[in-house]
Amino acid sequence: MIRARQLLTGQEVEWQGETEAIWVDVQAPTEADLARLRSAFALNPLALEDVLEAGHWSRAEVYPEHAFITLRSFARPETAEEFTERLSMFVFPQAAVTVSMNGTRALNSVWGLANGRETVNSAQEVTYELLDHTADTFFTVADTLEAQSDALEERVFQASHDNPVPDVFELKHLIGQARRLATDAREANALLARHASGAPADLVRYRDAQDSFTRAVSRLESLREGLTSLLDLHLNLQSQRMNEVMRTLTAVSVVFLPLTFLAGVWGMNFEFMPELKSPLGYALAWACFAGIGGALALYFKRRGWW
Repeated sequence: MIRARQLLTGQEVEWQGETEAIWVDVQAPTEADLARLRSAFALNPLALEDVLEAGHWSRAEVYPEHAFITLRSFARPETAEEFTERLSMFVFPQAAVTVSMNGTRALNSVWGLANGRETVNSAQEVTYELLDHTADTFFTVADTLEAQSDALEERVFQASHDNPVPDVFELKHLIGQARRLATDAREANALLARHASGAPADLVRYRDAQDSFTRAVSRLESLREGLTSLLDLHLNLQSQRMNEVMRTLTAVSVVFLPLTFLAGVWGMNFEFMPELKSPLGYALAWACFAGIGGALALYFKRRGWW
């Protein structure tokens, strides 16, 4: 499918092969669509090969014919799923050509934004808006991942038998993928900003988009470091809880240690043991057990060991 929009007016029109003041968008290109594009625009074969290669990473290059950039981002950033989408852009001095499989989140936003808008009236401005909206998807992903990280943090501090470690590693995997995609997009944007031709204002826009990608990468890195600290905190809390259990068990053992000693002494089969012949011996034994045990328990309680 091929659609076009005039850059000066923002009006969507049927493309008749124009190559100036036009934004041509191609989705799920067929051989006929590619033939029409090649007949109208001088598309570099290496760039076109990158567009048609499935799963290609984000990259940019400035060819003699045009500037080229392809960006991979998340298809559903609000859910932080692993599904990705890719948008490729051919930037000519007076025209922009975008190619994707089924459109992207950024493309759909900018296509509607350019409807009658005077601030999107050049190929460089279209490119900047697409870059900026793509960067916004990574901020959306960061917001989603941050909410999941906060939920995991609450689970870590809850005194329950729920083990959050598998979810922590799964979330780290998602953050790592988001960080890689954002880093690749940032490097591609940096290359475009460094070598693309255009007015100084256009280059400033590219650097602004690069700053957005950089901030997104920094935020994702902070989330990843926070998850690492959260995992260490969980392990420390588990050790602390285990120490508390061991301290309680040790206190109980200490309470019964003298009682066991007395029971062993009075259980010896010697003939001359005054306590065995005393009519109050049994009561005296229980009084000793209760007194010693109670005194130790009270001492441990006051010290906070029980």
